[in-house]
Amino acid sequence: MHRQTITTSTNQYDVFVGKDILGNLKDYLPKPYRNIMIITDSVVNELYTEKVVANLPNDAKVSVSVVPTGEASKSMENYYQLLTEAIDYQLDRKSLIIALGGGMIGDLAGFVAATYMRGIDFIQVPTTILAHDSSVGGKVAINHPEGKNLIGSFYPPQAVLYDIDTLNSLPAKEKRSGYAEVVKHGFISNFAYLEDIWKVDLTQEIDSHVLTDHLQKGISVKAKIVEQDEKESNIRKFLNFGHTLGHAIESELGYGQITHGEAVGIGMLFAIKVSEQRLNSTLPYDTLYNWLSKNHYPLNLPAISTKKLVERMKIDKKSENAIVQMVLLQEIGVPVTEDIPDYDLTNLLENFMRELDS
Repeated sequence: MHRQTITTSTNQYDVFVGKDILGNLKDYLPKPYRNIMIITDSVVNELYTEKVVANLPNDAKVSVSVVPTGEASKSMENYYQLLTEAIDYQLDRKSLIIALGGGMIGDLAGFVAATYMRGIDFIQVPTTILAHDSSVGGKVAINHPEGKNLIGSFYPPQAVLYDIDTLNSLPAKEKRSGYAEVVKHGFISNFAYLEDIWKVDLTQEIDSHVLTDHLQKGISVKAKIVEQDEKESNIRKFLNFGHTLGHAIESELGYGQITHGEAVGIGMLFAIKVSEQRLNSTLPYDTLYNWLSKNHYPLNLPAISTKKLVERMKIDKKSENAIVQMVLLQEIGVPVTEDIPDYDLTNLLENFMRELDS
């Protein structure tokens, strides 16, 4: 069992990573709760909800709300429905919401918790590799058709309970999605971590010790940054490496057509190209491309308008004054932010997309 405490300006909470946490869930609750609402998706519900309910305190009233699996569920409609169900379940300010699932559920359930009665406790119980990133740091949100995570807040959980046994059931595309964020943490932290990640073959079963080590290191990278900059006014922006184009691709293709991590993989390739051209950096573009290709990340996209991608990048929450701000790398472990004028961005993106399709 690995325990890590995250201390920010607004909260302090523990992140537990280990085996069979679901079987001992009540032992990890930060305090007693009499009314608990579990929010999960249709796939995770079938796999783990029964076990979670069985391992919560016997004197607690427990209710379960289920949304369809997939990024499209991070919608205003589902958000409103969950608020209605919280009212029906008679949750009050001393109640608890459990986000049981991947990053989509963590974002959605966390935003419900942040806004219900001006904020009630919630805990993250992630069940995907991707959620090692999204469950830590207190970002909660829903999507708007014009952009990903445009409606949200900073609202830290009371705990993150990460049972790695749940990762055994992940389909291949979810493993790919999650490991893209592991790669991101490697790029913005240190070369040794990144080199170790290149050894992973996602088409095979990942050794549990290797996986746990990579997840713990990724959480540590994020925790160190979040503790210094909880609300993304400065260095927390570095965690968006690869996300500027990645989010635009997700939105333009339609949520759920490509996983978050698959889009971020392409976004990191683009960020490396931009880094090399604007900062004269020397970075392992070919190594990343080959690793993504070997692990079956989609690298040939449907025809997408460069103009529309640029427009989506400009309304991304990381942009300022309608100027796209990208996270680039001077070298591995040395991220910087850079404003990219429209004309330059369009040319860079057109060249990149043409090269990607060749």
